[in-house]
Parts: sequence; structure tokens; C-alpha cells
Amino acid sequence: MNIINARLRGKSGLFCIRLEGDRIAAIEPQASVLALSNPEDLDASQNLVVAPFIEPHIHLDAALTAGEPRWNMSGTLFEGIECWGERKALTTHDDIKARARKALDMLVDHGIQHVRTHVDVTDPALTALKAMVEVRDEVRQLVDLQIVAFPQEGIESFANGRALMTEAVAIGADVVGGIPHFENTRDQGVSSVKFLMDLAERSGCLVDVHCDETDDPQSRFLEVLAEEARVRGMGARVTASHTVAMGSYDNAYCYKLFRLLKLSGINFVSCPTESIHLQGRFDSFPKRRGVTRVAELDRAGMNVCFGQDSIVDPWYPLGNGNILRILEAGLHICHMLGYEDLQRCLDLITDNSARTLNLGERYGIEVGRPANLLLLSAPDDYEMVRSQGHALVSVRHGKVLMRRTPARVERSA
Repeated sequence: MNIINARLRGKSGLFCIRLEGDRIAAIEPQASVLALSNPEDLDASQNLVVAPFIEPHIHLDAALTAGEPRWNMSGTLFEGIECWGERKALTTHDDIKARARKALDMLVDHGIQHVRTHVDVTDPALTALKAMVEVRDEVRQLVDLQIVAFPQEGIESFANGRALMTEAVAIGADVVGGIPHFENTRDQGVSSVKFLMDLAERSGCLVDVHCDETDDPQSRFLEVLAEEARVRGMGARVTASHTVAMGSYDNAYCYKLFRLLKLSGINFVSCPTESIHLQGRFDSFPKRRGVTRVAELDRAGMNVCFGQDSIVDPWYPLGNGNILRILEAGLHICHMLGYEDLQRCLDLITDNSARTLNLGERYGIEVGRPANLLLLSAPDDYEMVRSQGHALVSVRHGKVLMRRTPARVERSA
């Protein structure tokens, strides 16, 4: 298969991309626009061809459960956790698999081929984790799925929390999670970070911690996680998700913190639509935005990306799997509509996310890498966001996985 008339990010002119089997065999410049001659080939129509979109932070085990058994009426993170605790008691193996597959289909329809899902392991039976391990195997032709062992109700504060985390890794979790700000005390929060880092180091797993997802400016577990990553030399394998308390830190503390964060080399995921919905709920006016310092992290040279977090669950009642929706909203929310930001904004849902998921040479439009790519509806990053564009074709393992036909508008004279 050849993809003709393609534009590539960061390069001028048009290209022909040749796929052989499940690999990219060649990327060759084109002197002029070519006509499609082989029905098996694809015409990019002088628009971008990019590596697949990535969902670096979602909760598939809770997807599509909003309002069951009740709605989160306050809109707070904490009532969401209470609602999920009630819904979790009703979950079954088949229920989780069915909802996860439906949500994954939504992601695939929007050009996502790599997904990191957090799965609640504060359940003595580990029902959700066992179901998601099966889903991971069943969807390999659609997506690469990373599973995070996520202790929704704490590690130290939950009965047998440490044992459940250890068992989750043995069953097949790829990533060790945590939620130190939700532990009952600060000491327990610190202890949970040290435990999860020890577990990841022993098992070879990656790390992704729900860290300081609160407006409380005294919630400072990020410094604990970053220092643990620094001293262990694990920074590239560690992710701090949310870190929304950073939006409430004073600048003097944050200036000092940024030095440690850069030394640690850890990654960051922001879920801007969910954070701006959940946070600031205890403020009158002025209301905080409740989102981490995405622009500042990015401009300081740290790796940060965007995730959806939820699709119709107790924490967030909306969502349709479209990561481009999150990108556009995030650029607004994080004050990133400047010229330079818009020229490279797709980084936040592609290359930066690939670094966070530690994909390495399994990702990217380069010769010899997997033939996984998207044909987009716009010629550059800026136009993709401005026009609210789409992934029109998704190619996986060298075969077309998804095609989208754009809606047509007809005007009368």
C-alpha cells in the first residue's frame, strides 16, 4: 500500500509513504501532486499523515456508568468516588468487559490506537482488573492497551491495599498507580508513594500516579513522587497525572519545585476538561481553573500531554472518545492559543503521549516502524484545531482500520 500526497509534521513538501506488510518501508518526497492509480493506495489529499492519536489517561472500567445508581449532584471529585463505590458493588466481569469494549470502539473511531486505562483494584476480588486483562488480549488488533493498577480508595488507607496492588501486578497490570492525596493522612500518602515505587522497581512496571488531584495548595505529593523517581533513576518511566494542586501553589514554591521536576525527568498528564469540571467546586469568586500548569511545564522543557479521563461516568457526564475535543478545550483552558503553541499542538496527543507511555520505536512515522498511522482532514496542526478536524483514515498493521466520510453541507442559491 502507498499513501500519496501526504504532508508530514515538521517537513515541507509532499511525500509518498510506502507500506509493506506491517511496517513502513519507505518515505519518499514527491515532486508534484499525484493522481491515485491503484485502488489499494490512499490519497492524503495534501493533508497531514501522523502517527496514531493516543489516550494516555482514561478509566474504562467506570465508562458509561453515569447515573448508576445515582448522579453526582455536587460535581465534586469526592462525591464521584462515593458514587463509584456504590456502582462498583454492582459490577460484574461481563458488565465491565461490555462497557470497556464499547468505550474502546469510540476511541478507535477517533483515530486512537494506544490507550492507558486506570483500573480500580480496591476490590478484594479484583473483578475489574481480571476483566480488563481479557479485554487487552481481545482488542490487540484495534489498540495497544496498557493497564494501570489504580487504588481508587488508597493503598495504605484501604484494607489489604498493598496485597491487592501486588496481586494486580502479578495478574498482569502493566503500570503501578497510586492516589496519595486521598490517603487518610499525609504520612500514609508518602508511604504509599514509596511502596508503589518499590513495587514498580521490583516488577519492571511503569508508574502512573493520580497525584494532588485537589485544589488544596498544601497537597504536595508531587515533590515526593519526583524525588523518588530522581533518586531511583526512573523518571522516564514515571507519570504524574492531574497534579491540579499545582494550579494553586504559590509561585515561590513552584519555582523551587520545577527544578526538582526537571531533574527527575518524569512525565505529566493533564485532563483539562475533567479538571475544570471537578475542581474549584469549593471556591466562591474568584474561582480557580483547577488545572495544572500545562503551558509552564511545556515551556520549561518537561513532557506533558492531554487525556480524556472519563467517558460518561460518576466524575464526568460527557465524553465521546474524541481526543481532538480535549485538545481544543485544553488549549483554551491552559492559555495555549499563541502562534507557537498552535503550530505544534498535536504533540499533546501524539509524540508527548508516546513518551509518557514509553512506546519508543513502536511509534512514529519513520522507516522500519509499525505501519500504524492516520490520514487527517487538515494540512497542519493549526488548521486541524481551527477547523475542528477529524482523523479520516486509521491504518493499523498496514491495513485500514477505520474510514470516516466527512459530512457534506449543501447551500441553496
